[in-house]
Amino acid sequence: MVRALLWDHDGVLVDTERLYFRATRELLAEVGAELDEAGYRRFFLQQGTGAWHLARERGCAEDEIQSLKRRRDARYEALLRSEDVLIPGVLPVLVELASRVRMAIVTSSKRVHFDAIHQRTELPRHFEFVLAREDYTLSKPDPEPYLAGVARLGLAPADCLVIEDSERGLAAAKAAGLSCWVIPSDLTQFSDFRAADRRFVDLSSLRAALVEVVSPTKQR
Repeated sequence: MVRALLWDHDGVLVDTERLYFRATRELLAEVGAELDEAGYRRFFLQQGTGAWHLARERGCAEDEIQSLKRRRDARYEALLRSEDVLIPGVLPVLVELASRVRMAIVTSSKRVHFDAIHQRTELPRHFEFVLAREDYTLSKPDPEPYLAGVARLGLAPADCLVIEDSERGLAAAKAAGLSCWVIPSDLTQFSDFRAADRRFVDLSSLRAALVEVVSPTKQR
């Protein structure tokens, strides 16, 4: 039986990747750099490197790039505060699972963005803790975020299951020695998920499978 679920956040619980893509693309366009959807998938969702090298290739100095990053983050936060991004149907799933299994979020989002997303939702209360970008040194696809999550739970990797939607998240989970189930988003549906332990087409099928592998009552 699985004793804890470690959930990715963006693309799994909330539909925010499209907004991050939009904000990044807008700021890069100001310096003549083009970021298309394929590039976003490659640089952000597969490699986890970001795309600021496109600005460097247009002659931008590092201080200019840092300014672009700050303005992108502000633009992204404004978009988050103006839109409802909770994935339909996710709250009932979390309510059902929270009484049966320990759950945590391991996200690459900055804490300020996570808080902006959930200023109007009840989602965080269903989780034991949230690890945001400031809570670890190396981001996905490095295993550090998930290793930190397992350590905080005080469980063995074999007792935990990761839910992801991206190649870099899957790579991070597997490098940490964790089982990983994938539910692709619109942006990641054509990614390479051959390393995943299971793949699901929608939230309903994921919920049904999770109910089968967690305990009837929560165990510490």
